Amino acid sequence: MTAIPRAAEPILLRDDQNGIATLTLNRPAQRNVLSVALMSALQAELDAVATNPAIKVVVIAGAGPGFCGGHDLKEMRANPGRQANEALFAQCSRLMLSIVRLPKPVIARVHATAAAAGCQLVASCDLAVAAESARFAVNGANIGLFCSTPMVALTRVIGRKPAMEMLLTGDLIDARTAFAYGLVNKVVPDNELDTAVATLAAKIVSKSPYTLKIGKEAFYRQAELGLEEAYAYTSDVMTINLQARDAGAGIDAFLAKKPTPKWEGR
Repeated sequence: MTAIPRAAEPILLRDDQNGIATLTLNRPAQRNVLSVALMSALQAELDAVATNPAIKVVVIAGAGPGFCGGHDLKEMRANPGRQANEALFAQCSRLMLSIVRLPKPVIARVHATAAAAGCQLVASCDLAVAAESARFAVNGANIGLFCSTPMVALTRVIGRKPAMEMLLTGDLIDARTAFAYGLVNKVVPDNELDTAVATLAAKIVSKSPYTLKIGKEAFYRQAELGLEEAYAYTSDVMTINLQARDAGAGIDAFLAKKPTPKWEGR
């Protein structure tokens, strides 16, 4: 009898629960390195989530012994031409920008090593929760390929001196150091990682999705402006926010000492 081959598992898994979409990188044998196919799958899910009102928060996780080991070096060496390289980094840049521009908060669930573009992925997420055993590196210098694109996200979330040390040495840092640098929000025991991520995500889900959408966009836009321009821009954002039904209902409930209203999302 001829054995029927098992269907290959998807390289990206999605699980939706209670307004939270968990996207799990699923190339465990390869430490979830970002192949073209995996980046395409993640991009497609982010694009779908962006317009899905049932999803309020996204969690990005990794399966197996690594969170994300960076780019797929074997794939890169198999396609060494300049055109292929340009397409690869353009695709990765679009993916990272999509996370930043997604109108919903994104949380990185980091259980193990996040290296190079994997560390870039963590830095691109709005929030990150790490297990105590997690490790982080932008280690391209170790193989003669400086982590120039990961550097963009990294230098926007941590200070210049620690970022430069990570980039020049390629050394791994532990989760506590990553927390001290500002790369992650929380460090928890390994067996409490899922609970910590779920608790944080649930707290965010309870807020007005409209408020979080305009707030996230404003956060990143004002960070690139000068001080005076930032105040002018955010004053306009708050004026628009104040006209929304959710803001009016929330303020009225607070003043009347009533429970938080059911958000309308506008």
